[in-house]
Amino acid sequence: MAGSGTVCVTGAGGYIASWLVKILLSKNYIVHGTVRDPGAAKYSHLTKLEKASENLKLCKADLLDYDSLLAAIKGCDGVFHVASPVPGAPVQNPEVELIEPAVKGTLNVLKACSEVKVKRVVLVSSAAALAMNPSWPKDKLMNESSWSDKEFCKKIKDFYSLSKTEAESEAWEIARKSGIDLVTICPSLAWGPLLQSTTNASSLSLVSILTEGVEEMANNMGWYVDVRDVANALLLAYEKREAEGRYLCSAHALHKQEIVETLRKLYPNYNYPKSFTAADGIDFKCSTEKLEKLGLSYRPLEETLVDSVESYKQSGTKLQTN
Repeated sequence: MAGSGTVCVTGAGGYIASWLVKILLSKNYIVHGTVRDPGAAKYSHLTKLEKASENLKLCKADLLDYDSLLAAIKGCDGVFHVASPVPGAPVQNPEVELIEPAVKGTLNVLKACSEVKVKRVVLVSSAAALAMNPSWPKDKLMNESSWSDKEFCKKIKDFYSLSKTEAESEAWEIARKSGIDLVTICPSLAWGPLLQSTTNASSLSLVSILTEGVEEMANNMGWYVDVRDVANALLLAYEKREAEGRYLCSAHALHKQEIVETLRKLYPNYNYPKSFTAADGIDFKCSTEKLEKLGLSYRPLEETLVDSVESYKQSGTKLQTN
C-alpha cells in the first residue's frame, strides 16, 4: 500500500491528525480531512502545509452524522480514524460527552468504510484502552494483549479510558463481522511540537509541570511518546501489508519526578513542583516490541521535551519562569 493514493483523515485539525496530514502530503497522498467547518481560521495550519493547495481537501463532517462521513470517505483507498473526544474541563455527563461520540463515531466511520470498500482502516485508539487492567501480572511488561477493565474504569470514574476501550472493542467486533482490514494504534500521552495554534489537552499536561509550581505532586508512572512518532506509526500501520491487530505506541515509561529532573536540566528556570509524594495507581512498564518490529524507531525524550517547549514559546503559550 506504500506510495500515493487517496486517504481520509478524520478530525484532521487535531494534534496527532495534523502531523499525520503533514506526513501524508509529503508522501504525495491526496488527503480528505474531515473538520467541523472547513472555512474556520483554526484550520489554516493545514491549508498552509506543503502540497496542501493541490492535495488536501477539507470536508465538513461530524462523527455523529453518517452521511457527512460517507461523503468524505467516498473515493478513498484508506481511512485513518483519528477523531475522538478528549476531556478538557471536568466531564459532567460522560455518556454524552465521551462514550457515545467515541463509540457511535467509530461505528459510523467503519460503516462508511465498509460501504466504500476501503482497503484498510487505521484507528487511533489509546494506551488507555489497555493500561487500566489491575489483574495484569506485576512482573510482566504490559503489551497489546491487555485490555482495560471496563468495570474498573467505571469504579475509578476514568471515563476517557472507558470511552477508548468501548470504541476499540466495538471496532474489532465490526471488523470481524464485515471483513474490514483494521489495524489499531494505541498511543500513550503524546508530547512534541504543535502545528495548530491552540495548545491541546496532552500538551497542557506538560505546560502545567513547567508553570504551576505546586508544592507537592504525586509521583505517578506515565507512558509518553512523541506526536511525530505516533504519526509515523499510523503511516507504517497503513503502508506495511504485514501490519495486523493492535500496536501499543509508547516510547518512555517514567515517573513524574524523572520527567521533572530531565526538564530541570534542560530548562532550569521554570516553576517546577517542589516535592513528590508516593502515588497510587497502576505502575506498569510496557512493551514496544511489536511496533518496533514493524519499523518504528522512537525519538529520545530530551528531543521531544525541547521541541515541545520551544513550540509552546512560538505559539504564545504562557510559560512563566521563576
